[in-house]
Amino acid sequence: MPYESRADLPESVREHLPPHAQDIYKESFNSAWDQYGHDESRAHRVAWGAVERKYHKNQSGKWVEGPTEDDNSP
Repeated sequence: MPYESRADLPESVREHLPPHAQDIYKESFNSAWDQYGHDESRAHRVAWGAVERKYHKNQSGKWVEGPTEDDNSP
């Protein structure tokens, strides 16, 4: 069940991720869906992993772009 648009994404993704992160999720899910033989749970894991490479939750729980505060060490 590849996603055609952001509106087709799961509610948990649409309600919490900013638009660019939703695009990353959608494209990663669709690619993994094809690559792993329509394994939905694996495609969701791959998609979340792709989002987490570019975004993180800040201290207030909002998804923001960039490294986590822990990744800013010198």
